[in-house]
Amino acid sequence: MTLKIAIAQLNFVVGDLAGNAHKIVGVARQAHAEGARLLLTPELSIAGYAAEDLFLRPAFTEACDAAVHGIAAALADLQDMFVVVGHPHGNSLKSRSVAVQFRHNAASVLKAGRVVATYAKRELPNYQVFDERRYFTPAQDTCVFEVGGISVGLLICEDAWFDAPAQRAKDDGAEVLAVINASPYHVGKEGERVARMADRARAVNLPLVYAHLVGGQDEVVFDGASFVLQADGRLAVQADSFREQLVFAEAKRTQAAIEFVATPSGIAAPREAEAQLWDALVLGVRDYIGKNGFPGAILGLSGGIDSALVLAIAVDALGKDQVRAVMMPSPYTADISWIDARDMAGRMGVRYDEISIRDTFESFKTALAEEFQGRPEDTAEENLQARIRGTLLMALSNKFGSIVLTTGNKSEMATGYCTLYGDMAGGFAVIKDLLKTTVFALARWRNAHDPYGTGTEPIPERIITRPPSAELRPDQTDQDSLPPYDILDGILARYMQDDEGIDEIIAAGYERAVVERVARLIKLNEYKRRQAPVGIRVTHRSFGKDWRYPITSKFNETA
Repeated sequence: MTLKIAIAQLNFVVGDLAGNAHKIVGVARQAHAEGARLLLTPELSIAGYAAEDLFLRPAFTEACDAAVHGIAAALADLQDMFVVVGHPHGNSLKSRSVAVQFRHNAASVLKAGRVVATYAKRELPNYQVFDERRYFTPAQDTCVFEVGGISVGLLICEDAWFDAPAQRAKDDGAEVLAVINASPYHVGKEGERVARMADRARAVNLPLVYAHLVGGQDEVVFDGASFVLQADGRLAVQADSFREQLVFAEAKRTQAAIEFVATPSGIAAPREAEAQLWDALVLGVRDYIGKNGFPGAILGLSGGIDSALVLAIAVDALGKDQVRAVMMPSPYTADISWIDARDMAGRMGVRYDEISIRDTFESFKTALAEEFQGRPEDTAEENLQARIRGTLLMALSNKFGSIVLTTGNKSEMATGYCTLYGDMAGGFAVIKDLLKTTVFALARWRNAHDPYGTGTEPIPERIITRPPSAELRPDQTDQDSLPPYDILDGILARYMQDDEGIDEIIAAGYERAVVERVARLIKLNEYKRRQAPVGIRVTHRSFGKDWRYPITSKFNETA
């Protein structure tokens, strides 16, 4: 006895219920034609993940329920096909004028035109980027259904990270665990998932099928890499990461146990961390721009490493014809910055323009001369240059419709080494979750690889090797204002990403004065980060939903 199971590793759009349903119907028919009798789609596949406060709208939940029944009806002719779809599910109880919502993060099993079972998620994550307790009520039931003589126990994402849901499914007769998921990517997450699910399979001695979402949604990216595990935790099947794929696994009964046999899907080859990180950034840019309907992207190309890396990511994501680079030299722009910016734009084949801000900068200083009389030039004049550039880029965006990609990194966002309404002006922050040291490493990796077939080493070597500079005053370098990046980033990784205390960081070998200064800069610049554009999350803690610190606060850890 065998059962062919299909995993629909698909990229959905939040709120596009008709489009998401159409995609599920199409892949269900394809899977059935190839012999599958059970199709698993990712968590909340009807709604898209995460729909955030759309879940609070009764009309949204009702529309999702209607879409579920619509899919069932559309597949009614496939009498022997079971399809699992994820969706919000609940009722409204009205007491006088108050509507109380009971919503679940649910999955329904469809067969022969009907909803034959619905399972509601038990374990609701409420950490990092997750807010599920804001939207959903946990449930306690199990869902075990039979397909082709094999009993399948259904779980949703976080359920499989805990002991009880899987054990209860087994107690109710499950022979295979089917886990549907929407688990955001961060560096190292794929290996962590496989390890935890292997632990779960071994704990209950059941094979496990893990169906995962792929695609970008605002600041998060889902990496796919769906997989199938034997009861002893060994990989039987694994999909590719960062692309849509229909994956098949064949379950076979041997004596009293279920095992998965080899299939053409096989196990995707392991990939290095930099390759996965690059794909996450590329997919994040492609989906944010594509799903929101922008015709292309525009960015300021300075001749520095941050904008160079963003340009390379954008071209890999969108193609050279949808990306435009603008160099905006000031009186302090070095000749090598012009040369390197032109060189890189030529390598990438993008439209490249130069708009000098010299005259505009002088006009601004003239307008402010009386107000600034008797005061030396300082950051006010430096920031004017950045804000002129931001204004020009936004004007081009307004005129031509392309979104402005900002080029600031995580080290700058942490310490406030960025200008509100200047280099922070734009619609999408591509590398806002990359520490500066990661920027350098990723630039070198991209120069050594050509994953999207551009046929060139994109970033001129001098851009990588020259000292970073904002070029807002004569002979300026970043290290005039910041600690060396290897030191700064080490502190940021410990303090911001891993929540280590100041004394712990000092004990690890960092100077107290430097640690306290970095902690102070992080605190002082929270107001800037609140006004920054959304950007791609690639670490386990980013400045965004992961980081929720008050702007107004008198707490001082070093006091």
